[in-house]
Amino acid sequence: MLSKSLGLRSDNVTYDLEDSVTPSLKSTARDQLKSHITSLSSRPAGIGELAVRINAVSTPFALRDLTTLAPASGVDAVVVPKVESAADLTFVTDVLRHVAPERHAEDSEDPIKIVALIESAKAIMDLHSICKASPYLSGLIFAAEDFAHDLSITRTPSLTEFLYARSAIVTAARAANLPSAIDLVCTSFRGEEGIKTLQEECRGGRAMGFNGKQCIHPTQVDIVQQLFAPSQDEVEWAVRVSVADEKAARSGRGAWTLDGKMIDVPVVRKAHATVGKAEQCGFDVEGLKSKWKDQEPE
Repeated sequence: MLSKSLGLRSDNVTYDLEDSVTPSLKSTARDQLKSHITSLSSRPAGIGELAVRINAVSTPFALRDLTTLAPASGVDAVVVPKVESAADLTFVTDVLRHVAPERHAEDSEDPIKIVALIESAKAIMDLHSICKASPYLSGLIFAAEDFAHDLSITRTPSLTEFLYARSAIVTAARAANLPSAIDLVCTSFRGEEGIKTLQEECRGGRAMGFNGKQCIHPTQVDIVQQLFAPSQDEVEWAVRVSVADEKAARSGRGAWTLDGKMIDVPVVRKAHATVGKAEQCGFDVEGLKSKWKDQEPE
């Protein structure tokens, strides 16, 4: 399974030492994972980031997880489950600085990132402090099943019971300028109905402001990537706005129109963000810029 994961094409592959490993096998799993990661000469080309999901800070396993795996050069990020307060991330930050000091020096360009799993009402109420707890925090993930258990609620297909929590996570991540806000797992992935449910959840999560989604099966990856990537029409529009804006700026115009629609600073910012995301997703942005090089602001 560990070797099979290297064939995926994904922004992130996270190896789980928490829920998927029973207490009696924690040590064995930890050592096997360390051997797997250290055996890699480089990160596979199709994977943007290799991460390890450690055990919760409240357990006796977290410290050993960090001291064993953080020094491995192939680890890009640590996913911290059941984050309840800023103190949890402060602890992880201090350990990372101690066991991998060269990667966490002030001038380091390659620190181990921290991603926080938000799974409880307490965490939702303390998001502001959590988001400020570590300079290495790069994102928040919503863990719906544990959150539902914490609140004694039942997950429904509409996901309306999670509306407040999901909105709070996206808003907090954006306010803290975190790169990632990752939406809940879709537990359905088999057959036409499973695919339909996954597609609906992706569209809903993206509409709320999430920029990614957790996958629990390889068959989910392509669908999630497709639905969280900008569409061809969105990229074309963003490139047209970007090209025309450069010309408008040179003539001192702060607001202008394109196809009869007003274009101002917020729209331009969104266009630039879409262009940046399109580049990450493999769109031929330079080719589109050449295509629309004569685009003029109206």
